[in-house]
Amino acid sequence: MLYTLNNALWGPATLALLLGSGIYLTIRLRFLPWRRLGYALRSALGREARRTGGEGVSPFSALMTALAATIGTGNIVGVATALVAGGPGALVWMELSALFGMATIFTESVLAVRFRRRDHRGQWAGGPMYVMEAAFGRRAGRLLGTVFSLFAVGASLGIGSLTQANAIADALSSTFALPAGPVGLVTAGLALLGILGGIRSIAKVTSVLVPVMAVLYLAAGLVVIGGNLGNLPEGLLAILCSAFSPRAAAGGFAGMWAAARWGVARGVFSNEAGLGSAGIAAASADASSPVQQGYISMTGAFFDTIIICTVTGLAICCSGVLGAVDASGAPVDGAALTILAFQTVLGDLGGKCIALFIVLFAFSTILGWEYQGETAFSYLTRDRGRMAYRLVYVLAVLLGARARLETVYLLSDICNALMCMPNLICLMAMSGEAAAAVRHASFGRPLRQKISV
Repeated sequence: MLYTLNNALWGPATLALLLGSGIYLTIRLRFLPWRRLGYALRSALGREARRTGGEGVSPFSALMTALAATIGTGNIVGVATALVAGGPGALVWMELSALFGMATIFTESVLAVRFRRRDHRGQWAGGPMYVMEAAFGRRAGRLLGTVFSLFAVGASLGIGSLTQANAIADALSSTFALPAGPVGLVTAGLALLGILGGIRSIAKVTSVLVPVMAVLYLAAGLVVIGGNLGNLPEGLLAILCSAFSPRAAAGGFAGMWAAARWGVARGVFSNEAGLGSAGIAAASADASSPVQQGYISMTGAFFDTIIICTVTGLAICCSGVLGAVDASGAPVDGAALTILAFQTVLGDLGGKCIALFIVLFAFSTILGWEYQGETAFSYLTRDRGRMAYRLVYVLAVLLGARARLETVYLLSDICNALMCMPNLICLMAMSGEAAAAVRHASFGRPLRQKISV
């Protein structure tokens, strides 16, 4: 039953809705997320983004917290799965989904900052649930916000905690023969240290962890691509042909429709455009301009999918391992395929590198998703029980290291799908607000003024 429900929720209609809403918002915003990508990158990486007035975390830290949740095992495992199921052309469709997803994240973030509130501690709290109240009124908006928050909490405990801890334990057990129990205990302890202080302590960790792990992974991936540089033209040709060919290729790779289906699906899973999670992180930023934070936040899709996922995909495609089979004759998939690609240049070190990157990516996801789940839980309980949620979340990390999680994976995917539906409804309804904010914003200098829409 769960398989049927999950397949229905993540079927062609949902994927078309996600991609279609991104296209609509891109047009509604007059392609500004594309036209001003350079400005957005400079804003995200500049000194101004690292400053805070003490009312929240810095815009850069908010971006890193969002990226902590999105840069995860999907960048390693999900890309490989997409290439096996949809052919090398799935990489193109992942990138296309990210290009349009930038407009979705931009809109989510602008609205989240625009309609955020102070909690009882005086800290910023925001996200789709607060935007829904502004869009649909107190009663209907509160109902939609409650629905969104319930599924956000479910996704947080599932995909954010249980499954990530399981991935860490599995990677360290299979590669370094470390027992799952002690691994889970250490992971839970480190997670507790990271989240006890709330968004400020999470942001401090992710602001260091995310850039370091991303740079290291990109360096390793580029070494693999460089070691197979002679095969790169052939790999790029296979990617382009598979992406737009209406029929399956002679080599057995799927055609355009399969490439589009799997590429869009894994692209969304990777950058989370449309799920609403980016807005929760954006609302915590000490940003006086919703538009500037929107530009900064939208770079998350660029870094996550267009940069990191592309490097993973190119490493696999140019290494010649795509289509490999194991001893039983089954196609090599997931992390095993990425390991094979890295081993073509790095040898046995490649497998150890991927295992360590899975650990780092998964741990950052634990931290990033905790804040999102905690914010949603606080909305449900009217800002009560934050510490209780943190302890439950850490307990889930401990249990996840040793659990069998087939059902949890399915339930998490279902929660993600049910998060995006009320969020996309809200984004469509409030797209005019985001467009108006852009029209009234100054461009070309730091945006420090309040936006009135």
